[in-house]
Amino acid sequence: MQYDVIVIGSGPGGYVAAIRCAQLGLKTACIEKYATFGGTCLNVGCIPSKALLDSSEHYYNAAHTFKTHGINLDNLKIDFTQMVKRKTEVVDQTTGGISFLFKKNKIDSFQGIGSFKDKNTISIKKTDGSVTEITGKNIIIATGSKPSALPFIKTDKKRIITSTEALKLTEVPKHLILIGGGVIGLELGSVYARLGSKVSVIEFMDSIIPTMDKSLGKELQKVLQKLGMEFYLGHKVTGATVKGKEVTVTFDDPKGEKKELKGDYCLVAVGRVAYTDGLGLENIGITVEERGRKITVDNHLETSVKGVYAIGDVVKGAMLAHKAEDEGTFVAEIIAGQKPHIDYNLIPGVVYTWPEVAAVGQTEEQLKEKGIKYKVGSFPFKASGRARASMDTDGFVKVLADAATDEILGVHMIGPRAADMIAEAVVAMEYRASAEDIARISHAHPTYTEAIREACLAATENRAIHI
Repeated sequence: MQYDVIVIGSGPGGYVAAIRCAQLGLKTACIEKYATFGGTCLNVGCIPSKALLDSSEHYYNAAHTFKTHGINLDNLKIDFTQMVKRKTEVVDQTTGGISFLFKKNKIDSFQGIGSFKDKNTISIKKTDGSVTEITGKNIIIATGSKPSALPFIKTDKKRIITSTEALKLTEVPKHLILIGGGVIGLELGSVYARLGSKVSVIEFMDSIIPTMDKSLGKELQKVLQKLGMEFYLGHKVTGATVKGKEVTVTFDDPKGEKKELKGDYCLVAVGRVAYTDGLGLENIGITVEERGRKITVDNHLETSVKGVYAIGDVVKGAMLAHKAEDEGTFVAEIIAGQKPHIDYNLIPGVVYTWPEVAAVGQTEEQLKEKGIKYKVGSFPFKASGRARASMDTDGFVKVLADAATDEILGVHMIGPRAADMIAEAVVAMEYRASAEDIARISHAHPTYTEAIREACLAATENRAIHI
């Protein structure tokens, strides 16, 4: 079987690449090692975590804010089995949608582990042990990533777990110890904190979500502490052991003093590492970086082997589903002879806690490091009429603009629906808008997005109206 393009992996990068290739008239095949399409994101990542985040937020509001709204409930309780069942149904619907799209676009799909026999031949080993070979003019590697591990901690997937197991627990933890204060851990930690778990976060860095603007991490920590989450920042984990149903985590504080926490579950969320096992890269002369196992690519996302491309989590850059999607489209169009582009500075990052956290462009720390002169405009949601109406007054929008030209260099927000609002900032920055441009655009009242306008007004001669 000869194809124009073979895609290995059906996560957001892989399935989007396959669909775009098919749209461009290329005969396309996609190989997936698991029984369902969608990769980590759809099966054990983005989609199921958001389902649980929404369910837990509904419960939390029913328990804590409905009464203020004039809604009284009796005998409120959690049916955790149903909550997890709904999550599974959402996943099934979403992964099933990929199957439909593949059929619609006449993409051939193969289930099994794909590996390189040579640069144009892919061997597919099925679960029954049989092997099929297909050939392609171009190959796209889109095999994603897996949770990183700590070498001194054994993850038994029962009491010491990864994000995958955290999405399918059969009970709400009494005390969840979370190793890592990044996006994945905080999202899942907030799920269980809302459902009544005690959640303790141990983070090696001196702030949570350390890759984002520091003001966001500081504000998010304050919000999560209201949920009862406790934080041990600047602490170094040294071990974790299980005895029966109890997990003991040991760690050193910033002074080097030894401490320990005991809980019934420990979630190890210290990032992700590129998944390139079993690809047979050595058969075509491709090596991976020692740290992170990333594949080196050029500006066209082509590897050192002509006609072999790599996208998403297996290459440099943020491990984000939408970044992988953009790269999948990019490579498909490159193969078809078009001239697409990606501006990596304008790929937004989001944390789906509540309130949500979102950002695009440069942080204050990055601008200072580069010596770029900038001005800041900030607006708190407590001054937003829409936020007061919905009782979502935590957080703010911060706009960073060039001191001389007023061009927007970065937008950082924590607040209600920030994940959706950040798109306005991305569009504005794609067209190189100034803070004054946004300040002069009419925004519907009352809406959360007025906070973006007000922050731009604040950056433009300190002109914010409502503060």
